[in-house]
Amino acid sequence: MTVPIVPGFHPDPSICRVGGTYYLANSSFEYVPGVPIRRSTDLVSWELVGHALTRPSQLPPSEGAANTGIYAPTLRHRDGRFHLVTTNILEAGRGQLIVTAEDPAGPWSDPVHVPGTDGIDPDLCWDDTGVCHLTWASFRPELRGIASVPVDPATGAVLGEPRLLWNGTGLAAPEGPHLYRVDGWWYLLLAEGGTERGHAVTVARARSLAGPYEPAPTNPILTHRSTTHPVQNTGHADLVECADGSWAMVHLGVRPRGKTPQFHVNGRETFLAGVDWVDGWPVVDENRFTVPPADHSFEDDFAELHPRWVAPGAPPVVHRTGSGALVHSGFLLTRAMDEYWTAVAHLDVSGGTAAFVVRIDDRHWYGLTADGSTVTATVAIGPAVQTVTAVAAGSLVSLRIRALEPPVSGPFREITEPDLIELSVLAGDGQADVLGSFDGRYLSTEVAAGFTGRMIGVRVLGGTVTLRGFRYTTDRA
Repeated sequence: MTVPIVPGFHPDPSICRVGGTYYLANSSFEYVPGVPIRRSTDLVSWELVGHALTRPSQLPPSEGAANTGIYAPTLRHRDGRFHLVTTNILEAGRGQLIVTAEDPAGPWSDPVHVPGTDGIDPDLCWDDTGVCHLTWASFRPELRGIASVPVDPATGAVLGEPRLLWNGTGLAAPEGPHLYRVDGWWYLLLAEGGTERGHAVTVARARSLAGPYEPAPTNPILTHRSTTHPVQNTGHADLVECADGSWAMVHLGVRPRGKTPQFHVNGRETFLAGVDWVDGWPVVDENRFTVPPADHSFEDDFAELHPRWVAPGAPPVVHRTGSGALVHSGFLLTRAMDEYWTAVAHLDVSGGTAAFVVRIDDRHWYGLTADGSTVTATVAIGPAVQTVTAVAAGSLVSLRIRALEPPVSGPFREITEPDLIELSVLAGDGQADVLGSFDGRYLSTEVAAGFTGRMIGVRVLGGTVTLRGFRYTTDRA
């Protein structure tokens, strides 16, 4: 298992099945629209169908500060409706929020909040009598740990007193709870160890939802900690029973590269594994599914705005025109999906100034700024923002950013960086004027910190700018 089923910044996966179709939700943090929803019939190939949180009434606009916004969701289907529960960390005091829809592509309802459920990573399940239970990683001082409470998912009303269930095996940061009813047992799946190199999946079971919970003798049931596996940080899993009666697991992981401590750049991605039930416990088979490398290339003329495009804090402010997308302010971004890639933006900056960027956050980005007379290459690494070079250019420009495989270097002939980020201006004949090539480690989570990954796109710095076209190409190393 080395190839993600949903690559790029797509952490905290949650999955459910309706008939022969599977649906997947991921956390989105500060990026809006929030909570991308995907659909599949084979668990391997996934189509983006939309987002659950698209309106200010669901997700109030914010400044889009890094690592705020929407944390881990849970997606479930019950009585003909999809239910999604998640945390808006900027409104954590209101409790977990629940939205519902008949069609996962939307529209989704306005949210109801569950009071008194301060914390993250909520889950919904229903008991044998049809009562809905919300389980979450509670931050309440008197209820710190994995807590659960019966709720009315239609109103958010709490129907009983919350109680603690099981706080894991003793590793750091028990979170990401999911409850399942299987063969007369309640199974509680957790993420432990933190979402970094110590991440792990653990499980316990009880005859009653309230417990007491007995941990699995083989915990953790999934982890790559202290190994050389190319996929690390494995954890935050969700189980699904497949249409043929077998079971599968989705979980997050990262693909670090370069010299120790290694650097992952595209964020936490979604991976797939098989699950067998042995002596009443789930056993993970990481080699059950074959996930072939995919070509994520696309070209966009912005005849309509594809759901791949997002912005921090609020939806992109874009109007479509005959010549492309007229961007009035802020960002228009899409996720980097590959280890190595090429992105080209064709811009008309006759009415404004724009930067074509690859970024982790506002403090960590590389980009090309066009103002109608020049194109300037800039790198931002925390407080160090450095203009590298500038070249003359008109108001119609084609700008290129590439993530390239770095060469070996040093006395041990090692690859030190995860990649190299090359910034170029393209001439009309396609020839590239390369303005610089920069170490990609400074656009990694290990440097920038946080929970997201690289995003590529345009930031309007003043006036209005027309994005006449955008091309993203998967490059094979």
